[in-house]
Amino acid sequence: MNLDKAIRKVQDFPKPGVLFYDVTSIFTNPAAFRFVIKSMVDLYKDTKIDGIIAIESRGFLVAAPFALERSLPLVLARKKGKLPGETITKSYSLEYGEASLEIHRSDIILGKRWLIVDDLIATGGTLEAVAQMIERSGAEVAGIFSIIGLPFLSYMRKIGQYNPQTLINYNKE
Repeated sequence: MNLDKAIRKVQDFPKPGVLFYDVTSIFTNPAAFRFVIKSMVDLYKDTKIDGIIAIESRGFLVAAPFALERSLPLVLARKKGKLPGETITKSYSLEYGEASLEIHRSDIILGKRWLIVDDLIATGGTLEAVAQMIERSGAEVAGIFSIIGLPFLSYMRKIGQYNPQTLINYNKE
């Protein structure tokens, strides 16, 4: 599967001069979507994982079939104010601003190993925030998975210790 052909590229989004890698085109292509999930299953077949934490919103679409395939619990990392229960919150810097994510406090089980899943790794700030929430809760990060990586934005400086895995990397905008 040539994943690059399945990924839509949008010039000048969200601002002039930026090339946006749009993974939503993978979800409209069943063969590409199947390839992503099968690749995840193969990649993590020998990794001890107790649960999946998916980052809003495209991370939900990738993590859910993987969690079901592995019979693992799926925890959602949502934008601030979207979860009704007691939450853990972490603010972080984005490539284009700042944001906050929340996870239900009761969902992260002490001592368990969690795989963090998102669609794209840019600067690594979002994934670093989720990793810090996991560790602050007394659990472990089992790894990080994303369909796309943008290593030219130096995400390894923030999240390299969590062994991020991607299916395709783009090395410049």
